[in-house]
Amino acid sequence: MEPTPLRPDVHDGKVVLVTGGGTGIGRAVAIDFASCGGRVVVCGRRPEPLENTAAEIEAAGGTCLPVPADIRAEGEAERVVGTALDAFGRIDVLVNNAGGQFTAPAEEIGPKGWRAVHDLAVDAGWAMTREVAVRSMIPNRSGTVFFMAFSPRRGIPGMVHATAARAALENLAAGLALEWSRYGIRTICVAPGTIATEGLEAAYGEADRRRWEQAVPLGRLGRPEEVSDLVCFLASSGGSYITGTTITVDGGADAWGTGHPAPAPDTGNAPHGTEEAP
Repeated sequence: MEPTPLRPDVHDGKVVLVTGGGTGIGRAVAIDFASCGGRVVVCGRRPEPLENTAAEIEAAGGTCLPVPADIRAEGEAERVVGTALDAFGRIDVLVNNAGGQFTAPAEEIGPKGWRAVHDLAVDAGWAMTREVAVRSMIPNRSGTVFFMAFSPRRGIPGMVHATAARAALENLAAGLALEWSRYGIRTICVAPGTIATEGLEAAYGEADRRRWEQAVPLGRLGRPEEVSDLVCFLASSGGSYITGTTITVDGGADAWGTGHPAPAPDTGNAPHGTEEAP
């Protein structure tokens, strides 16, 4: 990972909570904040990636507390936030990065599959946001909340459940900015493009990656640190007048358009829609 261009003291004294902080963009966000002086709490379902992130941060002289948790489960948001507050006394920045999706034709996405995506991205994100706000940011009259939402404004074939969830996050960031500005809380949606994370490289082949690169005006996929650098800047004094908006970091792909062709007309039988998505 490339070092952040921000000053090493820009987040001195701040406490940063990152969901999904063990891998990908979340890991990069955690490392960047720690390298800028922040004390970091990372949570996620798998302990090993969290511990690896914490070990890397601490080896570089930073502070990181890993908290394994499934924030979709009842009471887990309260436990994670309570653990962070017990350790550090406050939370200055919340990065709602946890999310997941699967590809499926819209007609095959049943209630279980729909809820699985929305439970994590929307419901758990809101639970974390409310808990942090009520227990730390509102009393302290200060804080910054991020919602990470890939492509919240464009439909993607096979991903209608996920894009609907991301659109909800964008609107949530805008609405909270209007309500919580009186408490000194900023809320921002960051919309990454296709980022070359370890998860993407494990799940997709070289042909897919080349096709996606061709849809990006800059001609390449993004790096996790290009997203984390933006988040760290926005949480600094340099971003103090930015709230209630969505900032896209995608190499120009959104301006170009996703380039998905319309499907060919179906002249066969009507779809069943009976397969339950995982």
